Amino acid sequence: MTETQAPVTHSGFVALIGAPNAGKSTLVNQLVGAKVSIVTHKVQTTRAIVRGIATHNNAQIVFVDTPGIFKPRRRLDRAMVTTAWGGAKDADLVMVLIDAERGIKGDADAMLTSLEGVHQPKILILNKLDRVKPESLLELAATANERVKFERTFMVSALTGAGCGAILDYLAEALPAGPWYYPEDQISDLPMRQLAAEITREKLYLRLHQELPYSSHVETEKWEEKPDGSVRIEQVIYVERDSQKKIVLGHKGETIRSIGQAARKEIGDILEQKVHLFLFVKVRENWGDDPERYREMGLDFPG
Repeated sequence: MTETQAPVTHSGFVALIGAPNAGKSTLVNQLVGAKVSIVTHKVQTTRAIVRGIATHNNAQIVFVDTPGIFKPRRRLDRAMVTTAWGGAKDADLVMVLIDAERGIKGDADAMLTSLEGVHQPKILILNKLDRVKPESLLELAATANERVKFERTFMVSALTGAGCGAILDYLAEALPAGPWYYPEDQISDLPMRQLAAEITREKLYLRLHQELPYSSHVETEKWEEKPDGSVRIEQVIYVERDSQKKIVLGHKGETIRSIGQAARKEIGDILEQKVHLFLFVKVRENWGDDPERYREMGLDFPG
């Protein structure tokens, strides 16, 4: 290569699909090296498609974190599953994540069957390698590869990052040659207003995962940059019933204060600014049937 020749760059979109709570968001955050997708122990935390951007060697890898694949029961469920499969079929390459502890059963089993309709190159990721015996991992890999043609199989721990470097090395070579889609320092295509709302939703779930159904929604309504360099953010937490509003507020407002403190700290760390966060709780009955809410979440409204 002469001095005048620039190195060949690679870029492309990699969809990550898996059953709920397989560790997709944790893996995307690990591969990107920063938090771009919220993580909780509540299933179906990711609702819409979140893109995390990793730069590795001469490649820009755009990871598409999709909602979990599961059997839908409600309108919101159907919208999320449709979005997940749509994200897979629009990508250059598909990463299929299986929780090695749970193995191939239930939603993971149904997902492998449905992969027959996805024609992009696919790689298999077995997560939680540190919690399963090596012989069980090899048996699981063999079973999955018998059912679906995978280009490669990787065994990782999304939580610790073990094995993740090998995925980045492979993707940097496997993606097509081409210019980068985003600036080098960009890690997500999610607007900050939306990411801030997602962070608050994460703190809401972490605090109230047993008491509050996941049919709650957070919107950033005001974002004001102040002369002193700080930012004032107003967000509304929407719930479906008065009883849920009382749970979110807590005794003398204690619960919502705790949620707000945790969200404010994390948003401030990401922005590297002082944040003044104000949370409000409103009841919006049956918001799960409101097309406008789906558009705001980046989902198609299912008929």
